Amino acid sequence: MKRLTCLLLLLFWTTALAFGQGLPIAEPEDVGVSTEQLKEIAPTLQAYVDKGQLPGFLTVIARKGKIAHFETIGMQDVDNKKPVEADTIFRIYSMSKPITSVAVMVLYDEGQLKLDDPVEMYIPAFKDMQVFNKEQTETHDAKNKMTVKHLLTHTSGLTYGWGDKPVDKLYGELKIFKRGSGLAEMTEKLGDIPLVHEPGARWTYGVSTDVLGYLVEVVSEMPFEEFLQTKIFKPLSMVDTAFSVPKEKVERFAALYRPTEEGGLKLARNAPLANDDVTFFPSGGGGLVSTAADFLRFCQMLLNGGELEGVRILKTETVELMRYPHHQYGKDGAFGLGFHVVTRKDGDKNKRSTGAYSWGGAAATTFWIDPEKELIGILMTQLMNNRYPFQGEFRKLTYQALIESEPEQSDNQKK
Repeated sequence: MKRLTCLLLLLFWTTALAFGQGLPIAEPEDVGVSTEQLKEIAPTLQAYVDKGQLPGFLTVIARKGKIAHFETIGMQDVDNKKPVEADTIFRIYSMSKPITSVAVMVLYDEGQLKLDDPVEMYIPAFKDMQVFNKEQTETHDAKNKMTVKHLLTHTSGLTYGWGDKPVDKLYGELKIFKRGSGLAEMTEKLGDIPLVHEPGARWTYGVSTDVLGYLVEVVSEMPFEEFLQTKIFKPLSMVDTAFSVPKEKVERFAALYRPTEEGGLKLARNAPLANDDVTFFPSGGGGLVSTAADFLRFCQMLLNGGELEGVRILKTETVELMRYPHHQYGKDGAFGLGFHVVTRKDGDKNKRSTGAYSWGGAAATTFWIDPEKELIGILMTQLMNNRYPFQGEFRKLTYQALIESEPEQSDNQKK
């Protein structure tokens, strides 16, 4: 029994080290979370794995600066029977956007740019932009200049080119993210494509954050990834977040899947072979890979008001500016500077609080930060074209696990 206890403790601390990277782990009740309620998460997610609908999951819940729950379920590579581990590396796709947005706001804090600066000040390709009419049959000169804030709020008039309209065909013909090209070439191409609406007119999801990546590169006078590593990843000890997976880490890199028509799984992309280096286009909008542990540290920095473990990335008022609802869209939310922000006031205790902010990635990864509840939730998996409601189920189960009594203030909030 004593030996078994020692082995379990060793396993716990090994996993905690791999996952937490120094973040404290708490008994759930100590941070206002019910252990019994947390037990409902695993069987709910396991059901998707058992049905062959999902390869595997990693879930983490942190409250008051401490980890109350983390769990791995299923496989990171189904064919090779490799389970999801605490340090599995995932494609986070559009969860790259909040990181890129933080990079821009680092420059804002340093006084190197202003939100109302015209983008053309830094990227001449966006001077004298054309705008399509509603039918996309004609173009006219843009009445408004595209600003840094327009890029941060996805109101720039740039899109993704995923449809079948004339603007989408132009995006496809110019191959915006052509392998082997760089951010400068990408923006030159975008400058030749008419915008789908006047800058500032409405919210349109698109390549705005990719342009921000190049903006960071121009303003900082260093390659975009070098800026991220220097100003965000290394200071926060985000050791596995990058636009590449080096060969010594490829064994931890998950395979990517899609659903089949029959409700099963098919490979979208294999896990890389051993000794391969994997490099992605340096897309600020969707090119990063990361681990749940790394992304938790990023989220905790934001929840702390821009600081983690004595390292300050952003001013507290800058984080507040980022999570302010700058542009309303949808019935219950707005967009801040890089995040969706909850604006509803419906009092549903099983939903995110007003002011919570979040985003997700194309492979069904998701996160949210709820300042009112001092709460972070992260779910990692690798499934494109997701058709299942597990993200909402995970959020609901998380809120159901919160103990109703008002939590004590954390040390960070007391400061």
